[in-house]
Amino acid sequence: METANKTGIQSSATDEEIIQHLDRVIQESREKPGALIPLLQLTQKMYGYLPEAAIKKISRELKIPFSEVAGIVGFYSFFSTVPKGRNVVRVCQGTACYVRGGNEVLSAMKNELKIGVGETTKDREFSLEVGRCFGACGLAPVVMINNDVIQRVKPSKIAESLKVYRVKP
Repeated sequence: METANKTGIQSSATDEEIIQHLDRVIQESREKPGALIPLLQLTQKMYGYLPEAAIKKISRELKIPFSEVAGIVGFYSFFSTVPKGRNVVRVCQGTACYVRGGNEVLSAMKNELKIGVGETTKDREFSLEVGRCFGACGLAPVVMINNDVIQRVKPSKIAESLKVYRVKP
């Protein structure tokens, strides 16, 4: 049995069903002041990111120039215009982590995942990001995978750390 998520979309919804839902949401909020950011947040929740076609649709429907909507999307770090992986890996590059080898950990993570910062693996299993401080300086270097904090990470142990998060065949 399919269940609706917080957006009201079925978990197996097609792109067409998502667009129809987006149309309804836009119609409901078109006249409300300050509707743009909540609409962008909802759209990102539905798609997992903000596709350019959705940004253009919101721009057209709310009669806000595309450049302004795209500027807002680019300004706020919680918006993403690229699909995120099932697992988001954040490597701390704050001062303590950097000094204790965070840059080497980041290089090892890039090599293991075969992607750069801000990218997602082709299988959409992992996205790689950089953080500035996770508040665990005494445990540096630190990596967060989703909500899990991995402490005292060694570049040679990256593959082992990721193994837990990989989909099992």
